[in-house]
Amino acid sequence: MSVPKEGFRIGSHEVGHAKRCFVIGEVAQAHDGSLGMAHAFIDSIAATGADAVKFQTHIAEAESSLDEPWRVRFSQQDSSRFAYWKRMEFTEEQWIGLKRHAEEKKLVFLSSPFSSEAVDLLERIGMEAWKIASGEVSNPLLLGQIAKTRKPILLSTGMSPIAEIDRAVAGLMAEHCDVAVMQCSSRYPTPPEHIGLNLLAEYRERYGCPVGLSDHSGNIYAGLAAVTLGADILEVHVTLSREMFGPDVPVSLVPSELADLVRGARFIEVARTSRVDKDQVASDLLQVRRTFTKSLFARDDIPVGARVERQHLVAKKPGTGIPAADIDAIIGRRVIRHVRAGHMIDSADLEPATTPH
Repeated sequence: MSVPKEGFRIGSHEVGHAKRCFVIGEVAQAHDGSLGMAHAFIDSIAATGADAVKFQTHIAEAESSLDEPWRVRFSQQDSSRFAYWKRMEFTEEQWIGLKRHAEEKKLVFLSSPFSSEAVDLLERIGMEAWKIASGEVSNPLLLGQIAKTRKPILLSTGMSPIAEIDRAVAGLMAEHCDVAVMQCSSRYPTPPEHIGLNLLAEYRERYGCPVGLSDHSGNIYAGLAAVTLGADILEVHVTLSREMFGPDVPVSLVPSELADLVRGARFIEVARTSRVDKDQVASDLLQVRRTFTKSLFARDDIPVGARVERQHLVAKKPGTGIPAADIDAIIGRRVIRHVRAGHMIDSADLEPATTPH
């Protein structure tokens, strides 16, 4: 295995090296075969502030057969899974148009290939990086072909045991590929106990490469938690509406949720990487501190000559006088001028403090 890299670039974005999380809006098959809908997803995802839009490139004859079963039989118009993949196909010219549109919207264009022919097509139109779907991790033919492009690879792990991930990562790194390992659970939607946030640190230590979360929970919580834990990449499914058709709608975010996720990620990144000096904060907030802290006041009248006792004093706002924290330095000192009840104690009211010898 070659020496792994802790970071690499996808287009103009740095991935890893504790840089900002690379956020991918996953369209998958949510366009339901409509080219216009696919373009609408690009506009919608771009408006959220995400970094990339991702599709899936299916070529039915190259990847499937009439024997392929349905994962979930959801379509009333497709007689078979093969027919569904056929309806999801776009031409090369249409893929070029989608990529051009994404780039005009300042999004990195990504699409997962599911066949050798799909790899060739996407390579011709110019991929910045490859996203390997969970079901392809055990496919050395596809991995080997992609590895030869020497472009960064985002490896999903949804259905793979560790030994299979080990083999895939080792093979890709042996070809000197930049790799990021993506924790994923192929449960739709994924309950919290199966998100696998613990695996982010385990993958980073095991493979020495960037790590990420491909989330199917259908909410923003897991993604925000992953960013808090230092995830380098975050991928979430997107739907334009909860009322849309398709098997991935329950695991998807609507655009407003994706926008919240992106804003939350950027907030967390600043908070997580900033280093706060509490003494400097206290100095900067000195005026605010005087407003909210308390000073020593006379509870009752204190006559001249009396020695101050604890019961003479009360702490009240503002904190512009003798701080309440200094009460022990006041107790026992003699009053040299009459102090009325409710008066803020002033050093001039008291005899000078005795200097210890």
